[in-house]
Amino acid sequence: MPIVTDFTIAASAKQLVLPDKPDARFFIAFIASTDPTTQQSWCPDVRAALPYIHAAFSASDTPDLAIVEVGQRPEWRNPGNFARVNWNVHNVPTLVRFQRVGGEIAETGRLVEDEILDEKKLKILVTEL
Repeated sequence: MPIVTDFTIAASAKQLVLPDKPDARFFIAFIASTDPTTQQSWCPDVRAALPYIHAAFSASDTPDLAIVEVGQRPEWRNPGNFARVNWNVHNVPTLVRFQRVGGEIAETGRLVEDEILDEKKLKILVTEL
């Protein structure tokens, strides 16, 4: 499935739209924004994790992934940052899985920072129903 880079983030997980299938999964990767000077993420952890994320979601049978930038370093450090406040993201990169639980869309898994570099953990998060 596709990796979406121009995703408009909802105010909360409850407002995400998932396909109407019992096993539907949707992922959001919260990453540090691209530095305009270097054209790379300003965060070294994000730079390290992105190849793993792209590889995990490159097959045609993987669930959808949205990549959401949390801002430049000053925006990210702001305690009122949307990712911190609305999505409980306190480190980047953070990869979060959402599914329907009891009819509601809820977070059902998360990997943070170097956990994403663990190919076994990443595979389990992406493939587990």
